Amino acid sequence: MPLFTGVGTAVCTPFRSSGEFYVEEYERLINFQIENGADAIVSCGTTGEASTLSLEEHVEVVKVAAVTAKKAGEKAGRKVPVIAGAGGNDTADCCELGNACRKAGADGLMYVAPYYNRPSQRGLIAHFTKIAAEVDLPIVVYNIPIRSGINIQPKTMEIIAKLPNVVATKEASGDMAQVAEIAERCGEDFAIYSGNDDYILPILSLGGKGVISTIGNIAPQTVHNLVESFLTGDVAESRKLQLSILSLIRLLFTDVNPVPVKAALNLMGFDMGGCRLPLAPIEDSLLENLKTEMKRFGLPV
Repeated sequence: MPLFTGVGTAVCTPFRSSGEFYVEEYERLINFQIENGADAIVSCGTTGEASTLSLEEHVEVVKVAAVTAKKAGEKAGRKVPVIAGAGGNDTADCCELGNACRKAGADGLMYVAPYYNRPSQRGLIAHFTKIAAEVDLPIVVYNIPIRSGINIQPKTMEIIAKLPNVVATKEASGDMAQVAEIAERCGEDFAIYSGNDDYILPILSLGGKGVISTIGNIAPQTVHNLVESFLTGDVAESRKLQLSILSLIRLLFTDVNPVPVKAALNLMGFDMGGCRLPLAPIEDSLLENLKTEMKRFGLPV
């Protein structure tokens, strides 16, 4: 049973002008997500600037997400799970953070492959085995070689997927042959989520369950409908929706994520603030191009 099917939005973390976590605006963003089709909330991922949050901030953000999603989900008549990012490059710290997120109310955890120290495939297996033994929540393994500096190979994923509480992967390698091999090796009970917004449809065609999405911040209903259309047999509509968001996706990744998507939310009337250093503010030319494309797409700016 997958943690969710559809779009799990990797939500941005808003900051006040003073730099503090903006609780009320985070609640507003999560309510917007659930009112507009989001099937899950992914808190404190890359898009949520987890790498610049202190441990205390990280846990607070997850707690606010869990409480807000529960209330909004009850109002919408459906459960909206919260998956908390808890990755890092130290296994013991990953276990500690995962347990703190569990106590804060997370329904699942997402662990990126350890970055910078770049363990071997044997090291990856040992890392995820230790985490799975120490943390009693469903785990999504996040493979994004461009950020982590290491690729979780399909043979390795097959071994990790056999751990009792490892239930899914967020696959952002951009290698469809690799995704196909993971699907072949790990079977239907292991959920594959696209980690790239421009690869949602191809991954669905290989048995994927949806996407952990950046563009979902500003267009959750569209991404939900893209997945739902495919899974209910309307492949033509799903393809139409996938192609319709490509231009916007390209702009959202012209600068480092989450710089553009946070700026896009600000254009829509949210008060997200800027990104924490070392991420620099969006350039004026990109902001204007983003505004133009958002208007073309029909988003309120």
